[in-house]
Amino acid sequence: MDIGARIKELRIQNDLTLEELANRSELTKGFLSQLERNLTSPSIATLDDILEALGSNLSEFFKEEEKEKIVFKREDYYINEKDGATIHWIVPNAQKNAMEPMVLTLNARGRSQVIMPHTGEELGYVLSGEIMLIDGGKEYCVKKGETFYMSGNHKHYIRNDKKEKASFLWVMTPPNF
Repeated sequence: MDIGARIKELRIQNDLTLEELANRSELTKGFLSQLERNLTSPSIATLDDILEALGSNLSEFFKEEEKEKIVFKREDYYINEKDGATIHWIVPNAQKNAMEPMVLTLNARGRSQVIMPHTGEELGYVLSGEIMLIDGGKEYCVKKGETFYMSGNHKHYIRNDKKEKASFLWVMTPPNF
């Protein structure tokens, strides 16, 4: 951790000059300047005084921010094969997020699990083949390159009536699988 840069960042966030921080922490402006440029290091007691003047504390200061993962690769995916379907969970641990994306591949004559009514919405984009969306009592044919978008108000599932596999991106909010 770059202690000097972090102190400077906190000082600027608090809209303080070096002189104002020096007065609040009872340290010299020169010492704080050297500290911010990593030319010197503070004792724990001195760092604690500086952080108190900045409205922080040692535990907050050294708490590492969890880095948010933005890009996921194939090796990050979790793959589950069951009942004639292959589910690629393309965002690990997505159930903690607001939406849950997956790529579902249905074998010939395969079908997804039945999704019970829920609050939220779903989006699907057919990557290959052709699927039948069964939503309540209605059926919709969705072909490669086409999209479905619906509320989760009815019991629904996806069926592949063809003799070849069909794959589609399925995004559900809130996570339901």
